[in-house]
Amino acid sequence: MAVGTSVRRGAGLLATVLNWIGMLIVAILVVHIVLTLLDANPANGLTILIADLAAYFNLGLDNLFLVEGPKLAVTLNYGTAAVIWLIITAIVTRLVRRIG
Repeated sequence: MAVGTSVRRGAGLLATVLNWIGMLIVAILVVHIVLTLLDANPANGLTILIADLAAYFNLGLDNLFLVEGPKLAVTLNYGTAAVIWLIITAIVTRLVRRIG
């Protein structure tokens, strides 16, 4: 097997792993939005876990939009973070595949 083929396969595998990680982060942010909109019990362990992870991955955008309703604020702020994570994931994945 040629070195170039191994590098391409490794880059493809790395791009796939990075894509999965990015999509997992987006899913966490979207689940947090859905749980907020559906008034999930804030004392529930799963809700706390998702909220903590979403706060970690929100890119500091939790106060980007200062609107009246807390549900709208979560939707706008965490939704913006999710869209940015989608863009970052697409760009990084494409770069890794192109390098390989």
